[in-house]
Amino acid sequence: MNRTKVRRALLSVSDKTNLVDFAEALANAGVEIVASGGTAATLLSAGLPVTSVESVTGAAEMLDGRVKTLHPNIHGAILADVGKPEHRSQLEERDIVPIQLVVVNLYPFEEGLGRGDLGDDDLVELIDIGGPAMVRAAAKNHRWVGIVTAPDQYSRVLEAIEAGGLDDGLRRDLAREAFYRTARYDAAIVGWLETGEGATPERVVLALDRVSQLRYGENPHQEAAVFAERGRSGWWLAMEQLQGKAMSFNNYLDTEAAWRLVNEFRDPTAVIVKHANPCGVASRSTIAEAFATAWECDPLSAFGGVIALNSTLDEATARRVVENFVEVVIAPDVSEGAREALARKKNLRVLVARPPDGSDLDLRRIEHGFVAQGRDVVGMPFPAQLLESWESVGNEQLGADQLVDLLFAWTVVAHTKSNAIVVVKDRAAVGIGAGDQSRVGAARRALTQAAERANGGVVASDGFFPFRDGIDQLGEAGVIAVVEPGGSIRDDEVVAAANEHRMAIVFTGKRHFKH
Repeated sequence: MNRTKVRRALLSVSDKTNLVDFAEALANAGVEIVASGGTAATLLSAGLPVTSVESVTGAAEMLDGRVKTLHPNIHGAILADVGKPEHRSQLEERDIVPIQLVVVNLYPFEEGLGRGDLGDDDLVELIDIGGPAMVRAAAKNHRWVGIVTAPDQYSRVLEAIEAGGLDDGLRRDLAREAFYRTARYDAAIVGWLETGEGATPERVVLALDRVSQLRYGENPHQEAAVFAERGRSGWWLAMEQLQGKAMSFNNYLDTEAAWRLVNEFRDPTAVIVKHANPCGVASRSTIAEAFATAWECDPLSAFGGVIALNSTLDEATARRVVENFVEVVIAPDVSEGAREALARKKNLRVLVARPPDGSDLDLRRIEHGFVAQGRDVVGMPFPAQLLESWESVGNEQLGADQLVDLLFAWTVVAHTKSNAIVVVKDRAAVGIGAGDQSRVGAARRALTQAAERANGGVVASDGFFPFRDGIDQLGEAGVIAVVEPGGSIRDDEVVAAANEHRMAIVFTGKRHFKH
């Protein structure tokens, strides 16, 4: 094992967590410490011996600190391949002493970006130049130099120094982390500069950290992990898991689908999702009533599903939940009584989370690339201007209750895989046809599930009806109103069918396909 003995270290850090203790340990190990600016001042005030960068370069820092380490005496000491006689000779000619350890963490650009109160001029000054240059230089020369980019690496480095030096594996690990650090730093800057370019910017640079390894993927033979976008905090990353087994690959996807849908509503609402499709949605005056009604939509499909609630999970609701087998329940809060009731099902995953913000791009993987789009957010209650854009195109007039149910159905269908048909009655889904290859097939499935509950109900269709056969099915089942985008070359036939069945029909001019 090849070990690099550390004789000289360069320290230039923005985050000074544990800096003094680390530098003191280096000094006690006989390491010469070279430091810049504020780092040098901190160490000197602690009484530690420090060689200033200015004394190494022979030049004072300039341009408000923008230039201080960008100098051959610094980068030559970091980049020299000391295994080459010609490199050693050039160092001797210029009286440059090699550096074996570089400790740099960057100006806090990402943190500044997240604050929201800094202007462009302030953010520009948080873009580090000398820091990334030193990090990359040391990482490139990791055969001879160790690069430390975060305080949580200090202990491992000190242990290695005490053992005689930095071994090959440690230096390589540090270099890999260093290059990732500069990559994600640049990704944040690119994202900031792309701000204002629209929902699909010209460039997207993703820096992803693996949060945890999952037991398996969609199926047991697939390896899987969950990754977080660096510098962002999704609802799932900030959630609190109160009990239950670890989240699985499928749990994450189903919970994401349920959580996004339930947070479209303002009244107490329960959503049940199975295989990323809703199989029960209801709004009521209490969350317990909402859950009970949502479960009645399709109890067979709800078995083993995910429950999402948009208001506090109380004891009454919890007692109803534990009567059934479900994988996950998620809510903005859980009462103490509910926690006690849920504890009966020790494997049930109980999550507390904030609402999703819906501001991220919707990315879908294709081979060696992605397709990207803005999020399709509907929202309840609708803005008045959106309602005004809906057009009643049939002979029948809409009542207030029908309009409420149509809005409800339109929201649910937007979160249901295409082709999708949703039957709603009294702010509750009673039939959901999802993922069918034909619209008439989706209608048939939704009506079969709804059975007699379809009579007097309303329907939302995520896309237009290409033929009148779907409308005929709905009319024969007693549906009294339908909302759909319109736009078919046979719209006249579809509207005529609705009139024949004395069914109100509304065109939105907007569809909600979901693949």
